[in-house]
Amino acid sequence: MNSQTVLNLGQAALEVMLMVSGPLLVVALIVGLLVSILQAATQINEMTLSFIPKILGIFATLLLLGPWMLATLVDYTQRLIMSIPTVIG
Repeated sequence: MNSQTVLNLGQAALEVMLMVSGPLLVVALIVGLLVSILQAATQINEMTLSFIPKILGIFATLLLLGPWMLATLVDYTQRLIMSIPTVIG
């Protein structure tokens, strides 16, 4: 195993991590922004108000994109396990 192999494995892991977590983070960002704009417009300064919409948005995103996220993780794990003989040898 050389340094290029380690870098390739790390890069692939980071790419999969960004692909899987990206949609959830974007939804949380958008919902948080919308709630903060609503709070600024109505002058409601309740700190816990943004949690429920974010949780619901992330839950809906998981329902919609969960199968794709799981398939992506399973595919990466299978590729990683299948590459063990080439990495070691």
